Amino acid sequence: MPVLTRQILNCIVTVISIIICVLLVLAPIPGLALFGIKPNWLLIWLVVWSLKRSLLSAAVAGLVCGLILDGLTASDPTHIFSFMSVGILTVLIYNKILKKMQEDFVSVALIVFGMAILVETIRALQFSKMGDNTLVDLWVYQQQVALSSAILSSLWAPVLYLPLNRWWELMKPSNSINYFD
Repeated sequence: MPVLTRQILNCIVTVISIIICVLLVLAPIPGLALFGIKPNWLLIWLVVWSLKRSLLSAAVAGLVCGLILDGLTASDPTHIFSFMSVGILTVLIYNKILKKMQEDFVSVALIVFGMAILVETIRALQFSKMGDNTLVDLWVYQQQVALSSAILSSLWAPVLYLPLNRWWELMKPSNSINYFD
């Protein structure tokens, strides 16, 4: 397959995977919620994307995912900072720890679990600056949201990781330089 065709096909599949994640964020699928909290599909996608990418690529993907989520939900406080942090931290974790170990869906699920807690904690800190609720009420609610989101997101992470990782491995050029990562 020619390189240009491979890159175009890869971009199309990547964009379609983001669109599917956005639709999953919006869709009320029965049985997917735990205490009214659904998996954070864009967070899962961002972790899967960031695993084998550069720091800049992961930060830009975090920015885009944060902007998408801000467009879908209330943008005050913003999701951008937390999602950019997730992208950057995922690259750092992969480069320092997972590259030396066996990468599999269990390690990806653990990263998603930690990143979901990080995202919800950053959001709670942002909400605490707004001053609408008491700090105690906010942190009790945040713990429930963070744990529920982390559990659900980490359980569903292999559903995105396995096909997308396999696809991106197939699309990786064997002996050429990838200028986009």
